Amino acid sequence: MGKLTYPEALEFLYSQLPMFSRVGAAAYKPGLTTSLNLSRFFGDPHTQFKSIHVGGTNGKGSTSHLIASILQSAGYKVGLYTSPHLVDFRERIRINGKMISEDKVVEFVEKWSESGYEGKPSFFELTMIMAFNWFAAQKVDYAVIEVGMGGRLDSTNIITPELSVITNISHDHNQFLGDTLEKIAAEKAGIIKAGRPVVIGETQEETAPVFVKKAEASGSPLVFADQESESLISKEDQLGWKISFDGLKFTLPLGGDYQKKNISTVLSAIKELMKLGIRISDEAIKDGVEKVVEQTGLAGRWMILSGKPLTIADTGHNIGGLTYNFRQLARLMQEGRHETLRVVIGFVADKAIDRILDILPRDAVYYLTNARIPRALPAEKLWEKFQQKGIDARIFPDVGAAYEEAKKEASEKDIVFIGGSTFIVADFLHYFSPCGGRDSSTDCY
Repeated sequence: MGKLTYPEALEFLYSQLPMFSRVGAAAYKPGLTTSLNLSRFFGDPHTQFKSIHVGGTNGKGSTSHLIASILQSAGYKVGLYTSPHLVDFRERIRINGKMISEDKVVEFVEKWSESGYEGKPSFFELTMIMAFNWFAAQKVDYAVIEVGMGGRLDSTNIITPELSVITNISHDHNQFLGDTLEKIAAEKAGIIKAGRPVVIGETQEETAPVFVKKAEASGSPLVFADQESESLISKEDQLGWKISFDGLKFTLPLGGDYQKKNISTVLSAIKELMKLGIRISDEAIKDGVEKVVEQTGLAGRWMILSGKPLTIADTGHNIGGLTYNFRQLARLMQEGRHETLRVVIGFVADKAIDRILDILPRDAVYYLTNARIPRALPAEKLWEKFQQKGIDARIFPDVGAAYEEAKKEASEKDIVFIGGSTFIVADFLHYFSPCGGRDSSTDCY
């Protein structure tokens, strides 16, 4: 393969490698064999930097970005590996908030395609090694690594982190991780490593014993964050939360209700890192939290895009995340300042839709659509499920059309919410900012 352009390199990644976010189960490859073989092939780059491993069902992304931002504010060079991306593939791989360059993506893909490696990794496995390779080459001090799915058999679980963080447990990917919270927790607990501390974000009756047992067996110090920081949140703000932490006061610029859980998890994690001798000042904590969006590029988490009508996009995509979203929307509606809730919504085909539909407000106006990925649930099939539940809704061919209709029909006192799937939000953001100006769908997925 000769010299590639950046779009050609992305097309190679998307077309040659099975990608879970696009095709679902066909791309899922549980187990560490391929990751370990790939890592050896590239010189085990993950052994050349220290890491923090972040798993759980909801809040992994926000938690990862917040930890990375605080470490960056503390003066460290910090890698951040997350998934999926929303608009640009390079969002997945950052150092101190700066995305990997197009040239480095091309360089890695060319090296890979000409390597003669005989295995067939997934998109996620190869992208992960790309990240680790770049972090090692750039000599990062720490890398915050978000788990893809599960934990025990997730590709990222080849690392031995300084600290493991598990945010919470909810039903998601049940066909892969198990049909009970205990089974899911057992998979997530797989990132707990011998002698390395672990922070659990939420104490849940069904899952806490699973984590305690695993930590005891691993000799890992265990902390439940919500048992440390019950009075953490002092005041709500429209655009975030006022935080009081060990006498330090600052603002978390992320407005979702679920962020109250995430910030407790993050601050407990920072305490554990400090116990390990990592120097993090109060000012770094304050600065890192307050600048998390600008320092890391965090997007899609209770993003307020307009005030009249109040327009919010959120990537919550399972029963746990969407329950938080619709509770918060209900509270906003009950305050009496808003008239009608308008919801632009769509899902992927392998999601447990029936349980999610049961939590949706019956008095909202629904605009059904599907994201531009093969894994998307067709809007027509979603409409049928809405009808079965007795919920009125209309169908639109894409997210842009659905949003434009919602905006046209909305008064200044309405709320327009965009979500249901990470990829609905991705399409929505792409609708306004197409791949940083590129007219190429392959650059976004």
